[in-house]
Amino acid sequence: MKLTVLIIGCGDIGINLGRELLEEGHQVIGMRRNVEALKGTGIKPLKLDLNDLEDADAKILPHADYVVYTVSADRFEESAYQTAYPEGLKRVLSVMEQHKAPPRRVFFVSSTSVHGQQEGEVVNEESPADSTSFSGTLMCEAEQALINHSLPGTVVRFSGIYGPGRDRLIHQVAEGRVAAITPVVYSNRIHRDDCTGIIAHLIRYQESGETLADIYLGSDCEPVTMHNVMIWLAKQLKVEATETMQSPLRRRTSKRCDNQRILNTGYQFRFPSYREGYAQVLKEGGFLELNKV
Repeated sequence: MKLTVLIIGCGDIGINLGRELLEEGHQVIGMRRNVEALKGTGIKPLKLDLNDLEDADAKILPHADYVVYTVSADRFEESAYQTAYPEGLKRVLSVMEQHKAPPRRVFFVSSTSVHGQQEGEVVNEESPADSTSFSGTLMCEAEQALINHSLPGTVVRFSGIYGPGRDRLIHQVAEGRVAAITPVVYSNRIHRDDCTGIIAHLIRYQESGETLADIYLGSDCEPVTMHNVMIWLAKQLKVEATETMQSPLRRRTSKRCDNQRILNTGYQFRFPSYREGYAQVLKEGGFLELNKV
């Protein structure tokens, strides 16, 4: 069946998801403030700002079978996160609930930053979301707004997203910088293509008659220390580590994300660990060519 999917905040993740859904024969509408990036993608552009949704009626947003809310905050500040997440999502929900045919499900792209554990604990969807950072707290507020809403909703908490164009870690390693061995800081990550793969899979999963959970952790199958990831990258790049990096205090969480719930739905990771994922990024980005003698 041909579906209509509305992607709110149609950036990198949204465009990649849109292309995947278009290949399956669905109609995709991408809402963003600047729609130039959607040219040539096949995604139908909708030029709109979240602020335009305040006190708006149903006509401002088109009908959609599924809505994917994947907005990014403009900057790492509390006010920007407040606008992008709880306030923005609540505005979308208030408009969509007015539709005669409301969406079958709303997906909110959240973050594992809602989990503030620091001792390498294993966390899953049932673990406390007790982050004390404003980013984690506001993400959690947005999650609850969706879960408690009358419209069916599912939260997907992605861990550290990497992939084409998301290569800051590679550049750091290429400069000879690696994370310290101690204190042990676990890192959880997911390739961009698995982010879009999971959302597309969950839409298919519901369409097949299955019941979706309120929350899924979207993280690959191998939590690993940041040090080990960077040492592995150094070997691939054939560079020697010359500087030890200490993670910023605000980022010193350390946990291991358990992705069993998403695996139980039958999802198969395209990049099960950082090795497969970064191997693709290194190859596609030409990083290995740059380091040939």
